[in-house]
Amino acid sequence: MPRHEGRTYVVTGADDGHGALAARTLADRGARVIRCGRRPDCEVQVDLVGDLGRDLLVAEVEKLAPGGVDGLVLADDVLFPGTDAVHVNYFGTLAALAGLRPLLRRRTSPRVAILSSSSSLAPGEEDVIAACLRGDEEAAHLAAEHAISAGRGDRVHRSTHTALNRWVRQSATTDDWAGTGVVLNVIAPGVVSAEAEGAGRPSPPPDRARERLLASALPQPLGFPGPEQAVADAIAWMVSEENSFMAGQIVFVDGGSDAALRSDGPFREGVRYGPTAMGRMLFWALRTKVPRPGDRPRR
Repeated sequence: MPRHEGRTYVVTGADDGHGALAARTLADRGARVIRCGRRPDCEVQVDLVGDLGRDLLVAEVEKLAPGGVDGLVLADDVLFPGTDAVHVNYFGTLAALAGLRPLLRRRTSPRVAILSSSSSLAPGEEDVIAACLRGDEEAAHLAAEHAISAGRGDRVHRSTHTALNRWVRQSATTDDWAGTGVVLNVIAPGVVSAEAEGAGRPSPPPDRARERLLASALPQPLGFPGPEQAVADAIAWMVSEENSFMAGQIVFVDGGSDAALRSDGPFREGVRYGPTAMGRMLFWALRTKVPRPGDRPRR
């Protein structure tokens, strides 16, 4: 089990759901946790729906951890079908990440885990996703409004997670992140519940029709629903010092949904290099010493 003594973490969405359990798990394992959320029992009470709350988050965390933070768990997640999902899940998350990046760089082993969802495996609203990836918050809001008015509001939430997944894949290996030693990855949970643990806080009364719908859309061969603690444990490892050589990965903790739905699809085609990359590899290949027949290895 990863050790977290002496490390300081910031957890957004720490007043509910995956964020709350991740915060408790990290604290139980010796970390100092700065809990951020909408409820007054959080150390930093903020709403990431707009610039005011995003700026307040950064300012308050700087006061509480002027020496830097070792990791971020960005788990604020608006689930209901509305435009707030765009502002909180995507733009609020990335604003918090950008604002707290200087504090991460003050530490020697900075780690970031961003919460996504296995629902991102399903099709989303392309206009919402495209606007998010352009960084155009107003256009993303309007696209979400259009989807809701057209009866596709259920797609908005997963579209924000699809956009986050794609942003991390595009950004995690760049000079701004991996290039400065900041390890950035995504955790994508499946459908879980506290009751699947056999203990812990009770889940709401089950909606059997909704459960059957979700089980059909997101089959989980390891069980439906899955154990909530499994997600918190994966987050705890992802922000630990032990996670030192993984960047830009979308880790599905989903009971097997990704594999069941996509099988080997993501791996059917190998990497295709462009002309520039091929030319660079050819340049260095010609300068690589290739052993000739009869050459003896040096001792």
